[in-house]
Amino acid sequence: MTQQFDLVALGEAMVEFNQIPQGDGRMYLQGFGGDTSNTTIAAARQGARCAYVSLVGSDALGDMCLALWKSEGVDVSAVHVHKDAPTGVYFVHHDADGHHFSYLRKGSAASGMRPSDLSPALIGNTKYLHVTGISQAISVNAHETVAAAIAMARAAGARVSYDPNLRSALWSLEDARSTVIETIALADEFLPGLEELSKLSGLHAPEDLVAWAHQQGTKVVVMKMGIEGVMVSDGKQIQKIPAFPVKAVDATGAGDCFNGAYLARRARGEDVFASARWAVASAALSTQGYGAVAPLPTEARVADFLKSAAAAPKP
Repeated sequence: MTQQFDLVALGEAMVEFNQIPQGDGRMYLQGFGGDTSNTTIAAARQGARCAYVSLVGSDALGDMCLALWKSEGVDVSAVHVHKDAPTGVYFVHHDADGHHFSYLRKGSAASGMRPSDLSPALIGNTKYLHVTGISQAISVNAHETVAAAIAMARAAGARVSYDPNLRSALWSLEDARSTVIETIALADEFLPGLEELSKLSGLHAPEDLVAWAHQQGTKVVVMKMGIEGVMVSDGKQIQKIPAFPVKAVDATGAGDCFNGAYLARRARGEDVFASARWAVASAALSTQGYGAVAPLPTEARVADFLKSAAAAPKP
């Protein structure tokens, strides 16, 4: 049977206010964020057929999120409107150490998601279900909803993609560790960052981190290492794929962009290594503008970038 969707993702979207240089001072650029929403839009811009599962508030911000997804061609039939809870908001500021987040999401509409909000028909009709640790951490019932979605996907034969996206402001390392380890075992593709995986495992060498992740039960490990690129393992071979040098101004959505681009390529049948290289290029391009969503590249832009990179003289 041909699946209707390449990717269905579950989580919380928020409206973003990203601090950008403006003359002698700074101003905030309004955009959108939320890790799984970013990933879904990134995949849609790469030609994937996508749907999103969430709740938004009955407010102007929720209307903006719905309009965004529709404009990107993302199916919103499983996005519900919560009459009594707001849509979340977050702020990004930048300094010499990178980008930093401040959230206004307590009691948000999406944190009220429950297993009863899920559509088994939708989740059972996709190649990939993508979930993250943020969705597991925002509330107890959201945690239960992620677990229910994973069970539905596995029962229907869909593949599960998981990014722990560790956020210390949302839960303790101890709580995160037990949940992440439990979820890795249920994931077909595990998409962590090096730093968070080191915190979770207590290990440090990239090869040891990848081996540890496989030991927890996942089939594929794609570990993001920032400017060092990614390390990819399908359980049989391991490759390090270097990053593409670009002049980055904001890496807010780079990891989510990587996830979406990677899953879009995997859904069309590419192997893990080719998909990861394409996603590394996509993530590089996403750092050249401000905000999590606005700079997400299209498939054509990534193709042109890779063509230019291949033609460039080697140093």
